[in-house]
Amino acid sequence: MARDGRLWDGITRSMGRLAQGYALSVLIGVPLGLLLGRVKFLRRLLRPLVVGLQALPSICWLPLALLWFGLTETSIIFVVVMGSVLAIAIAVEDGIMHVDPLLLRVASTYGIRGARFYGGVLLPAALPGIVTGLKLGWSFAWRALMAGELLYVSGGLGQLLTMGRELMEIPQVMAVMVCIIAVGTLIDRVLFQTVELRVRRRWGLAPG
Repeated sequence: MARDGRLWDGITRSMGRLAQGYALSVLIGVPLGLLLGRVKFLRRLLRPLVVGLQALPSICWLPLALLWFGLTETSIIFVVVMGSVLAIAIAVEDGIMHVDPLLLRVASTYGIRGARFYGGVLLPAALPGIVTGLKLGWSFAWRALMAGELLYVSGGLGQLLTMGRELMEIPQVMAVMVCIIAVGTLIDRVLFQTVELRVRRRWGLAPG
């Protein structure tokens, strides 16, 4: 597979879908988590729904995606988004809820409100929880992508895995599985673990 380019093509396609789906998840999940953490009415109204939907396996969204978007790239990206956006929102909400109340009172005393409050006080204070949520969302997005590609012939690592199974090519199946593990581990260790460690050190939550 590596020699004929199929493996590299599969990695490229999968990573392209992952980048699109994960970016959308962050753009939706972070503001949603912020709203859940700051607006009590929305938290009471939406949090049970968000938690309930998060418990739904991401692959359950694929039939609905196919009905809405047909056999298109959008269907896979939709599954990726639904698989990760709620995890990000819940983690961001948790980070917001665990901000030191004293810090919020000090900001209120000094009249820090609006964009200055969110950009200069709340989000930096909640950053460790937000980074954890982004890391968690990435892992859910990666799993959702692989599940979607396994069931929908669309190119990518999931399709290579399905082809290996259908052709009874055990070496191909094993090679793709190793590749999926390697890519996931590499991104987690090189990107997210590095960022998380730096943030925790910045806030005194990890040894320097």
